[in-house]
Amino acid sequence: MTGTKNNNYVLIMAGGVGSRFWPKSRNHFPKQFIDFLGIGKSLLQLTYERFEKVCPKKNIFILSNKQYLGLIQEQLKGIAVDNILLEPCRNNTAPCIAYASYKILKANPEANIVVAPSDHLILKETEFLNKITQALDYTATNDALVTLGITPTRADTGYGYINFQKEGIDGVHKVECFLEKPLLEKAQEYLASAAYLWNAGIFIWRAQSIQNAFKQHANEIHELFIQGNDVYNTNAEVVFIAENYPKSPNISIDYAILEKATNIYTLPADIGWSDLGTWASLHEVAEKDAFNNSVTVSQKHLSNTTNCLIQVPKGKGVVIDGLENYIIVDDANVLLIYPKEKEQEIKQVSMQMSEDFGVDFQ
Repeated sequence: MTGTKNNNYVLIMAGGVGSRFWPKSRNHFPKQFIDFLGIGKSLLQLTYERFEKVCPKKNIFILSNKQYLGLIQEQLKGIAVDNILLEPCRNNTAPCIAYASYKILKANPEANIVVAPSDHLILKETEFLNKITQALDYTATNDALVTLGITPTRADTGYGYINFQKEGIDGVHKVECFLEKPLLEKAQEYLASAAYLWNAGIFIWRAQSIQNAFKQHANEIHELFIQGNDVYNTNAEVVFIAENYPKSPNISIDYAILEKATNIYTLPADIGWSDLGTWASLHEVAEKDAFNNSVTVSQKHLSNTTNCLIQVPKGKGVVIDGLENYIIVDDANVLLIYPKEKEQEIKQVSMQMSEDFGVDFQ
């Protein structure tokens, strides 16, 4: 293994709740730990295995919430406890990325880091790994914050977009600006212009570069975590984080750094990516029958039923007549039957159920 590869590190973000996948994804067992594809591996396990090809296992860190420690250890057999960084409270992505990056930088001043969500789907893994390697090669010798930009395949209003310069160096392009989720007409313009990419939330940078960015653009976070420089990678680190992490602001890395910094670059990538953000996005990539239904069990009788996603426990039979474009999910104490076009309401519905009937429905 080369020295360069030993300088590569991966931060896998695994602390989210995934409430848009309610009732399958619950507070106690969220989306990243679920085998949505029915292949015997969770999204977290697939992500971890993918990054084993990028760096040694000892350089892969899981960033999560303390309540998920047992699930992480159960799904990633043999992972070192020191490689699971647990936030004592949920303060969004900027503080946990700062904590992990400062810790790694203290251990290795040449560290080159990939930050990636634990719950995304990558269908073209070889191309993905090629792009990650290309980005790591670039950041190793440039003071750059690189984001993997996904080549749009449709005018999607559910993603943020990246506007980038056409001319690039080594396949890496300067970012002009980040744009929030657009209306359909704007999304169609973005797609036609070929100057926009989807923002996948996969970042590559040197540890020193991201620390410099925090110091310049989010100094409150920098001042907080630089205090731990003498205790990172020692027994005193846990106590320092428990006392100081809750003092950090609740802010995403996008707002804290990426929308302010001037050294932001993107690498366009066609990697068969889906953020699996909603039931409909899962339906898009799941295996389907001749009537475009995705069903998780073989004991079924469907009549006049099309374009539905049906997830029920193994061993349960499914009989449906006359449904079109519906999400049907039977999980534990909840049966969800909801129109696919209204799926953005599911997060709010889950919150209302919990409020009305207690945490058993959370």
